[in-house]
Amino acid sequence: MIRIGILGAAGYTGGELIRLLLNHPEAEIVFANSESNAGNPVCDVHEGLIGDTDLKFSAEMPFDKVDVVFFCFGHGKSEAFLKEHTIPANVKIIDLAQDFRVKDEGLRVRDYDFVYGLPELNREAIRKAQHVANPGCFATCIQLGLLPAAKMGLLKYDVSVNAITGSTGAGQKPGATTHFSWRNNNLSIYKPFTHQHLAEIRQSLVQQQGSLDVDIDFIPYRGDFARGIFTTEVIRTKANADEVIAAYKEYYSDAAFTHYSDKSLDLKQVVNTNKCLVHIDAFDNKLLVTSCIDNLLKGAVGQAVQNMNLMFGIDETAGLRLKASAF
Repeated sequence: MIRIGILGAAGYTGGELIRLLLNHPEAEIVFANSESNAGNPVCDVHEGLIGDTDLKFSAEMPFDKVDVVFFCFGHGKSEAFLKEHTIPANVKIIDLAQDFRVKDEGLRVRDYDFVYGLPELNREAIRKAQHVANPGCFATCIQLGLLPAAKMGLLKYDVSVNAITGSTGAGQKPGATTHFSWRNNNLSIYKPFTHQHLAEIRQSLVQQQGSLDVDIDFIPYRGDFARGIFTTEVIRTKANADEVIAAYKEYYSDAAFTHYSDKSLDLKQVVNTNKCLVHIDAFDNKLLVTSCIDNLLKGAVGQAVQNMNLMFGIDETAGLRLKASAF
């Protein structure tokens, strides 16, 4: 069994991670740390787990008793934590925050070096990694829509990206733009052209294409739903659409969870799963790429568990065979 510690276990990602690991055939949760909830049953906070576990939140962090630690902190806290604490060299780390995703901004803490954990791009490096930086939710969905095109060298003009996310993407703590009475029957944009995930998106596209001298014009939307990300990306190219589609199918032919669909996509096809679905429509000299994921699973803890599976050399899909909640 893989012995697991979870830091920041009381938030949305912590709860989803516990849910997955309780049903993982090769995982054992040793501790779920939350200082503010220490001693309280996990299911008092994550009420969807009532009847599934007697686990209690812990103030202790016995790193010598685990094989891997998941960081479910807010952004910026992972770097601070590693500056103040020492995790044994033999213990693997999977960080769900953005602290270590971008190399040229690369926060460096002692001897910790992180591999960017997008399996469709870095599978073999993840297998060998001791520390993995889990991708952002928007970043995952957008990259998986664009990486095959980047491999073909098609990103020669600015790419227009629109993506709408569920309210859980903003975290569990209520805010002015996340509470139900504001979010319900509403739609708005935020951080246009400046979203923090753009840096990691560019990094991966450069890795795949070799260079990227164009803008990714990304407009994020807040959606009136809880889970999921639905993205459209416009690529301007004269490339033959059938050849591009064939290349997409080939690119993802051995991917465990990312699949090309010949039919138009619906968000319900991926919610509650670790899947990413991708589809292309051709219009004259433009390709419309559509991609969608569950922001808490493939966009966060599902991908983190997928990375854990790779890091420990077990079945990549273990604990992640989930059915879409289509109805």
